[in-house]
Amino acid sequence: MGSTAGTGGPDMTPQTPLTTTFGDTLRFYLNGTRVVLDDIDPEVTLLEYLRGIGLTGTKLGCGEGGCGACTVVVSQYNPTTKQIYHASVNACLAPLASIDGKHVITIEGIGNTKSPHPSQERVARANGSQCGFCTPGIVMSLYALLRNNPNPTQDDVEEAFDGNLCRCTGYRPILDAAQTFSVRKACGSAKANGGSGCCMENGDGAGEGCCMNKKASNDQPIKRFTPPGFIEYNPDTELIFPPSLKKHEFKPLSFGNKRKIWFRPTTLDQLIEIREAFPSSKIIGGSTETQIEIKFKALQYPVSVYVADIAELRQYSFTDDCLEVGGNVALTDLEYLALEGVEKYGKEGGQVFEAVNKQLKYFAGRQIRNVGTPAGNLVTASPISDLNPVFLASEAVLVSKGPGGDAEIPMSEFFKGYRKTAIGPSDVLASIRIPVTKKGEFFKAYKQAKRKDDDIAIVTSAMRVYLDEEGVVKSCNLAYGGMAPMTVSAKTAVQYLTGRKFAELETLEGTINALETDFNLPYGVPGGMASYRKTLAFSFFYRFYHDVLAELKQKEQSDAEAVEEIEREISTGSLDEEASIAYQQAVLGQSKNHVAALNQTTGEARYADDIPLLANELYGCYVLSTVAHARVLSIDYSSALEMPGVVTKVDVDDMPSKEMNQWGAPNFDEIFFADGEVFTVGQPIALIVATSASKAAEAARAVKIEYEELPAVFTIEEAIEEEAYFKWFRELKKGDTEEAFKNCDYTFTGVSRMGGQEHFYLETNACVAVPKLEDGEMEIFASTQNANETQAFASRVLGVPSNKINVRVKRLGGGFGGKETRSVQLSSILALAAQKTKRPVRCMLTREEDMVTSGQRHPFLGRWKVGVNKDGKLQALDMDIFCNGGWSFDLSTSVAERAITHSDGCYKIPNVHIRGRICKTNTMSNTAFRGFGGPQGLFMAECYMEEIADRLGMSSVKLREINMYEAGERTHFNQELQDWHVPLMYQQVQKQASFQGRQKQVEDWNKSHKWAKKGIAIIPTKFGISFTALFLNQAGALVHIYHDGSILVAHGGTEMGQGLHTKMSMVAAQCLGVPLEQVHITETATNTVANASATAASASSDLNGYAIANACEQLNERLKPYRDDLGPDATMKELAHRAYFDRVNLSAQGFYKTPEIGYDWNTNSGKMFFYFTQGVACAEVLVDTLTGGWTCTRADVLMDVGRSINPAIDYGQIQGAFVQGMGLFTMEESLWFGRGAGKMKGVLATRGPGAYKIPGFRDVPQIFNVSLLKGVEWTNLRTIQRSRGVGEPPLFMGSSVFFAIRDALKAARSEYGVAAKTVGCEGGEEWKEDEGLLRLDSPATTERIRLACKDPLVERARVTPAGGESNFFLSA
Repeated sequence: MGSTAGTGGPDMTPQTPLTTTFGDTLRFYLNGTRVVLDDIDPEVTLLEYLRGIGLTGTKLGCGEGGCGACTVVVSQYNPTTKQIYHASVNACLAPLASIDGKHVITIEGIGNTKSPHPSQERVARANGSQCGFCTPGIVMSLYALLRNNPNPTQDDVEEAFDGNLCRCTGYRPILDAAQTFSVRKACGSAKANGGSGCCMENGDGAGEGCCMNKKASNDQPIKRFTPPGFIEYNPDTELIFPPSLKKHEFKPLSFGNKRKIWFRPTTLDQLIEIREAFPSSKIIGGSTETQIEIKFKALQYPVSVYVADIAELRQYSFTDDCLEVGGNVALTDLEYLALEGVEKYGKEGGQVFEAVNKQLKYFAGRQIRNVGTPAGNLVTASPISDLNPVFLASEAVLVSKGPGGDAEIPMSEFFKGYRKTAIGPSDVLASIRIPVTKKGEFFKAYKQAKRKDDDIAIVTSAMRVYLDEEGVVKSCNLAYGGMAPMTVSAKTAVQYLTGRKFAELETLEGTINALETDFNLPYGVPGGMASYRKTLAFSFFYRFYHDVLAELKQKEQSDAEAVEEIEREISTGSLDEEASIAYQQAVLGQSKNHVAALNQTTGEARYADDIPLLANELYGCYVLSTVAHARVLSIDYSSALEMPGVVTKVDVDDMPSKEMNQWGAPNFDEIFFADGEVFTVGQPIALIVATSASKAAEAARAVKIEYEELPAVFTIEEAIEEEAYFKWFRELKKGDTEEAFKNCDYTFTGVSRMGGQEHFYLETNACVAVPKLEDGEMEIFASTQNANETQAFASRVLGVPSNKINVRVKRLGGGFGGKETRSVQLSSILALAAQKTKRPVRCMLTREEDMVTSGQRHPFLGRWKVGVNKDGKLQALDMDIFCNGGWSFDLSTSVAERAITHSDGCYKIPNVHIRGRICKTNTMSNTAFRGFGGPQGLFMAECYMEEIADRLGMSSVKLREINMYEAGERTHFNQELQDWHVPLMYQQVQKQASFQGRQKQVEDWNKSHKWAKKGIAIIPTKFGISFTALFLNQAGALVHIYHDGSILVAHGGTEMGQGLHTKMSMVAAQCLGVPLEQVHITETATNTVANASATAASASSDLNGYAIANACEQLNERLKPYRDDLGPDATMKELAHRAYFDRVNLSAQGFYKTPEIGYDWNTNSGKMFFYFTQGVACAEVLVDTLTGGWTCTRADVLMDVGRSINPAIDYGQIQGAFVQGMGLFTMEESLWFGRGAGKMKGVLATRGPGAYKIPGFRDVPQIFNVSLLKGVEWTNLRTIQRSRGVGEPPLFMGSSVFFAIRDALKAARSEYGVAAKTVGCEGGEEWKEDEGLLRLDSPATTERIRLACKDPLVERARVTPAGGESNFFLSA
């Protein structure tokens, strides 16, 4: 055997001798090139290897296989299907040692900017890439689909990206690009597809059926037409599977070092021999769970055994009574085997296989299913497994093999406790026998999660009932996941059901009573959501019961509506491509692709961590606090500093002074390193510096810290009770609210609450600090929106002037405000470490580190009182606004101020008094996020509008129309509304979206449907554009014309996917009269443009655009004599050549400051914002009120962005912002472990994509139409092209989905007589006691949706806290 085995500690010493000879050479192909490695570190992942050899197109986004940024394709011979399969795989989870005998294909291997693959080209040209960080992974998922199926259906395409996330685009353009490869599934002229009607719908079929049923003349599928100018996709030109790999002999391998041994057996006998020698060895199939345990739980497995290449464990056989599958069959293969089982055994016999396929369809993403296995699923014994309840309910049998022989384990005896099973210590799970259902047997499976696709279950269930000819239950099993520490059978319910006549309603009632006994969850149950989980347990059985009755054709007793689950249609969308025709110029106003789009789709675009490794480079890793509030009694670095590879530590003692340890302009109340006290979990205490990232991380975990815990405050409500506020108070008064309340007809009060939101940019904070070793100079490559502040604070901590610090930003993999201030913490600390070690220091935060250190959108709570007259006219608003600032100020004051200024929505209220406070809590310091307080204020406004409409018994649409501002009127902060188009757009959207007709359809639907409810809402927005801090409204630019006519532009804004560099290049090209291709922007750097404001506030195009225009004006003036001389057709090369030889300066520095603005809070006077970007959105939803699941069936968005500089970029911003806003208001919920969680108290629970859910590809509106306002004049708009800022304003449009859900919930509640008391009804004056009024907090998660219903199932499931009991989770 290889020399590595049998060395090391006790766990690495074999208990019995190994007779197998193991090789130690890894052979595989990479992008068509043969690779042979004989020095294998078993701890290295495929991603680390690829990036280490310079293939940086594959990105690290989360490290847990949840975002897809690291997707590569691994081609291999599949022993299950006996075919070559091209598997999309998460490189962050795949061990390098697992790829022997396989062909790894990365984004670099399929094409480049000079010769792109059709998938790369189409995603780029369809504007499917914004920040670009996620794009290579998305392209590789599409590539994998095409390699396995060159003629995918529309469904195949839509489902291909379930393991990928994108935070920028809103997914629509990516799907549009991908669908160009699909085979048409239905007639393209069908009305459902936006056509005028197919031949069948129009009666033109002439009895021959739809034209789509006719095959093409060559009997090939009818493919979508390749768009003109696009590269035709030809599967024959793809990289072949290397012929030598077809002959590759899989031999047993072993690799190792002092810490770990890796075995790769190729037969079951070899595996059993290894298990006998190393009983505690870790068996690895797909490594999907193991890598997470190693990376995030710091678990160590000295001996690992990789079993995916054992062909015996990947076989299957169909018999008369079961399907037996090898334990290591990939879940993707099991997915298709299940479909084969349904076809083989028929509808009656294949029910279990139908359930397996259904559960797998929504289990994780394709990348995980390609490597995950049923044996791994079973042995990890997750209590929320999707598959295990199916195996338990179907009474599957597990076959184990080991040194002691074979054993058969019934599923009913397999789970022994939390993460404990009956499998022997040296045994392996070899196969699973999944039974065929018998006549009279009924089987179904269910799952509910926060998000439909690629999400772990909240509750999952599989149910089986076997009825005799009389309809009596002979046997049954109701298996649940998510209701106990392990997958369990509802024993009381099963006992009750057995022997009873199934079709009697008493059986339903009695079973639910029994389920209540089985699952009597306490309020503080681990995992939280006690009421919701109980409700789901009841709802699943209710659905199953009526599903069975429907199959028994017991229509009278059956509640047929309860059976159907929500299924999405193929999503589509439209853009108004003619919106800018009226004002298009040679360059400006044209739809242009993002200038770096093809760089991003080919993986050539470089980000901070893609910078090639430098000589003597070191890596940093934070030591973070683990307690929310405590005194630090002692810190012991000794163990960490003694570890191999550790160079030093950096902490508060390395700061030049206590003053220099402070940061966080303008208040400087935050500190880089904790100094005797910590105020939040995740506060930096030190930085460990080592020769590798893994060594730094291991050493950081070895630092021992002793704390003395202090009282902590976590939520807004706790802060109000404790009066824990920052020393800041702001109020805004207009008119006389007290007098208005006395004179108005009605006064309503309410409370509105809105949770925070994680930025979840795909690229976490990253930085490389490079000391120059001369005059204290330092170069900092940072992923930041704020190069100026990065420079300023590095200067402070290093004790050198700013002119010796050069901050360089090529691009960001997303920012959304999260890298405006919070990135400064990492860059400053790394700069200090680089100065101390005199060596470059690099760090890219893990997703977990980023989420606990970088802050979120501020949670808000508003207590409001509104006066209104009988005609619906608003008279007065009195409001207290509280925002959770976290433990330091950061930008909370400006966020709260913007919330105050936007809390009027689009409505005129003559008398206003608003007070704002910032709560000081022991959570991470919250910060800027797209919208910056605007969405929170707007949300409060729409909440009180909805509730007032309910109280008045008036349509909320009418109430909005009655109170909408008119042009020329003044806001509550006394700003005149100019170029005001919201009333016009409100009418246009109603017309374009057929709102009134659809509203009637929604009402009719809800009258005839008990459980599936529809809702529709139309919401306006206005968003003020300008920094509220006056001094930030300035920008500089530098424009060079080289004597070959090429133009280099530098400006102070950073490119983070919003297309700023594209727009700025267009401005320069238009001003100088050259083609766009002649202009280039290299990067943002502090040595080219000094003192730049952060790229934020949706003002960067305005500010930097005018600065560039100013520089170009100077250059044009200098070039005017040459234009006059050479004529209007002279090229820039000719002009520059002449000017150069005449010694004319061809460089110009431009500057711009926003005019007119300047607001005084004390006098409520002056101009707060330069202008308002406006919009209106209409959304319709379908809600499954049995589970809380929902889908947005349609969204129509109309935005007034003025005269768009680039409609393609603006449409991308609108689509992305809408989906991000939809996530904010519906599914993105930040939770902390509560006071009952012991040592985890105050720790952020929703860390990473596994627990924190942003919208995915299958969450976008099924019909998504976006248009820009046209046909109006913008007479007062004084910006470049008369355009409006577009980055932030559309985000609030996503709230239309929230209010559509609220509309659907009102219908669901009224089904049970629960509705708001109106002013005209009895008891209508009892506002505070009215439980019929729906007050829905944001986000409207599936849990909140279900618990807002008032049906008997949810009412009997509600769990109330016992004395002193608290929820397992907290919402800050």
